[in-house]
Formats: sequence, C-alpha cells, structure tokens
Amino acid sequence: MAATVSRPEVAAEGQEPLLSPGEADEEDSGRDVVETQEHYKSRWRSIWIMYLTMFLSSVGFSIVIMSVWPYLQKIDPTADASFLGWIIASYSIGQMVASPLFGLWSNHRPRREPLVISTAISVAANCLYAYVHVPHSHNRYYMLAARALVGFGAGATSLMERTSTMANTSACQAVGFILGPVFQTCFTLIGEEGITWKLVQLQLNMYTAPVLFAALLGVINIILFFSIFREHQVDDMGRQCKSVSFEGEESNVPDQDAEGNIDHVAVVAINFLFFVILFVFAVFETIATPLTMDMYSWTRKEAVFYNGIILSMVGIESVIVFMVVKMLSKKTGERAILHGGLLIVLVGFFILLPWGKKLPNIQWQEIKNNSIPRTAATEMLMPFWSLQATPLPSNHTVEPVGCPVTQSWCLNTPMIYLAQYISSDILIGLGYPVCNVMSYTLYSKILGPKPQGVYMGWLTASGSGARILGPVFVSQIYTHLGPRWAFSLICGVVVVSLLLLEIVYKRLIAFSVRYGRMQEENC
Repeated sequence: MAATVSRPEVAAEGQEPLLSPGEADEEDSGRDVVETQEHYKSRWRSIWIMYLTMFLSSVGFSIVIMSVWPYLQKIDPTADASFLGWIIASYSIGQMVASPLFGLWSNHRPRREPLVISTAISVAANCLYAYVHVPHSHNRYYMLAARALVGFGAGATSLMERTSTMANTSACQAVGFILGPVFQTCFTLIGEEGITWKLVQLQLNMYTAPVLFAALLGVINIILFFSIFREHQVDDMGRQCKSVSFEGEESNVPDQDAEGNIDHVAVVAINFLFFVILFVFAVFETIATPLTMDMYSWTRKEAVFYNGIILSMVGIESVIVFMVVKMLSKKTGERAILHGGLLIVLVGFFILLPWGKKLPNIQWQEIKNNSIPRTAATEMLMPFWSLQATPLPSNHTVEPVGCPVTQSWCLNTPMIYLAQYISSDILIGLGYPVCNVMSYTLYSKILGPKPQGVYMGWLTASGSGARILGPVFVSQIYTHLGPRWAFSLICGVVVVSLLLLEIVYKRLIAFSVRYGRMQEENC
C-alpha cells in the first residue's frame, strides 16, 4: 500500500480544486474533504521523501556492484566466482523476504514505522559490510549476510502503490543505478589500502568508503522521515481519504469499465518476459567485473574503476532511452518496441561470444605475484585504447592478474576482445530499458481497470526471482564452463522469449480494446 498516493487529476498549486466543498458533499456527504493547499504541499513533500528513499535503495545496490568481486578476492582468496553469484543474489533474496513482512506491518501501523526501521537496517548492514575484513575466517559469509541485510532493508520500498507518481519513482530508481557506479568510481581514488582507524578497526578504502557513504545517506533519510514525512491518502478527485483502502471498497458504485475477465494467458506471458528481461540484466551486471579481470588482465582497482565508468555511461544511455521510448511507443505500439528491444538484447549477448583464436593471458597458480604479460589495449582496436596505460593514483601492490588456470576453460577458450565487450554494453544498455518500460506498460494495459494489487505482486515476484537466479546461474556456468556456454545459454533464453512473444502477440492488447470499448491504435 502507498505511503503517499498522488493522482494526475489533483489540482496543482495555485489552482482551484476540481470539486468545491459543496459539490464534494453532494456526491458523498461527510465522507471526505477537498484537499487544501497546505495538505497538498505536505503530501508532495512526503512524495519527494519517497523518491529519495527509492533513489537511496538503488544506490545501495549499485554502489558496490562493480567492487564486490575484487573485495571478495581481497578478504577471502579462497572464494571463487561461483560464490559471487550468491552474494549478488542475496540482496534480492533479502528484499523478497522483507517485502511482504513490511507490507503486512504497514497494513496495521503507520507506514513511517516500517520505512524508518527498514532504512535503519540498511544503515547497519552497510556498516557490517565495512567490517567484513576483520574476522580471521569465513569472511565471505559475513559479506553474504551484509548484502542480504541491505536487501532486507530495501524491502519497504515496495510500500508505494502503482500510482501516477510511479513514473517519477522509476526515474529516481534509474538515477540511483547510474550514480551508484559513479560514486564507486570516485572512491577508487582512495586506493585499496586507504587509511585505517585502529581504535575501531575501520579501514576507509575504495571498498568500504562507498557503503559508509550509503550509510550516511540512510541516516539523513531517517532524519527526513521524522522531520518532514507525513502520511496522506487522497482519491482521484483530490479528496482526503480516511482509509488506505478507500478506493474500490467504500464506493458502492460498480465500475462499468471493469466488466470482463483479464486474459490470464497474456498475464503469464508478460510475467515470463519480465523475468527474462531482469534475468539477462542481472547476468550482465554480475559477470562484468570477473569477465574483464579474466579477459583483459585488469587488476582489482582497474576493474572497479573502468567498469564503473562503463556502467555509468550505460546508465546515462538508459535514461535517454527511457525518455524516448515512451514517445516512440505512441507511434509504433508497445508490442513492436518490446520485440525490437529483445532483439537488441539478443544481439548484445551474441556479440559477447568468444570468436577469435587468441587466448586470454593465463594466471598460473604457481606464480604468486605476476602473470603472463598483459595484452596491450591498443591491440583491441577500441576508443578506450589508453585504458590499461592510464595510471591510477593508489597504493599500488603487485597482484596476480589474468584468467586463473583453475578455470580450465581459460586454456582453450578464445578471449573476448574489448571491442566486443563495449559494443555489447551499449546494446544491452539500449535494449534493457526498452524491454523494461514496454513490459510494464503492456501489463498495466492488459489488467485495465481491474484491481491490480495481486497481479503487480506477481510481477514483483518474477523480477525478484530473476535477480536471484540470474547471478547464481551465470556465476556457476561461467566458473565451470566459461563464457561461451554462459552467453550461449543466455542467447537461447532470449530466443525462447522471442518465440513466446510471437505466439501471444495478438493477445497482448489493452483491456478496453479486448472488450471493444476502444479501437486498437498501434498496440
């Protein structure tokens, strides 16, 4: 349920309400009052707090996504890439477990309570992440627990309803995903050693500074919850509601537009497509760091720095696509754009398949502090020709680089050139937001005026499942079989989704179109 509910029909500041007090009383005497200007301003201040909460939740996830693998290697050299998948997935597992619990809490208590508690849990979990290096053993499991608790704390972000403010909420979420890697890239300048506060055993370095920064933002968020946030409920006409379930429960007038049944085949199809979309993106963001370290012999610091820059550029590209695709869908229709987006994602992963004959540099197990000399980035014919030659200010230490010989596929699988990797990033950064927006839009249209709470819960569950299975799947396949198998299977999954889209294409229409209340226009 929503902590704040906003509707597009609400009068803007300085305008007269759509219903005067007299008219409101005639329609439903004594039930509600017209929203005052003071109430309107307070409500929008609370909405902005919710935007900030969504932003911080996204930052909490993405601010460490590029550095989890290097940090895991540093604190626990025995951990392999297969365990990385569980650490990435633990965030979504925690979020999936927490969402219904915070939702149940919010049904019986003011929503400020679960929001404050969830944010406090995230703050504590980020602080725990900063101390996972302290124990003498089992460090990987402390990291796993910390990321799961950060995800648990993010579970309360599901308390916002699918209202007109959700478009802005999605934008704040996207900005959070963009700025997270940007912050991480900036923190690489601190270096791996950084500074140590021995009194509290705190190391401030490129791995811990981002989570401590996220914890600081969380504290600020809690202060704003207490000082500014107020819970409001209004209906479509801008009237204050007495019950969070006012709409559709207190009204005895049936909605004539809601007559008819939802096409459950279309609902299941969209849920599957949404699962695939988030699954392949989870694979993409999970494998980026270990892949580049194996293929290009990047050090831990270089991998975090360069991938942070690349992911930031992909994020900016995605925001531009978000803005353009909505306008484009009015001319071509959502189904065609979704089809095109899936094709772009397919091409992006197809490009990532190893094609040449040149093998990656091998990190021999016997060689503790070196590997075969790296391939110069100039040989990869990319605009990023100077990446490996660019010095980074840091406390430099020699570390083994290259593709570990313990991964047997390194000895016979061709390397993926930097040109392939960058091209794939660009295409996936283009295809993912297209598919994401269009699947949401189609799903909403298919459901129409029907109550959408349960159905949106299914969609959320599909997304959470994808973000859990994706990292685990790719880390296991990549570690044991290599990128050729991993990306070939991903291509197969996308092909299956394209075939499903072709099969149900004619059923993916708006509820009103299905029952003849509106003519189909570019659906």
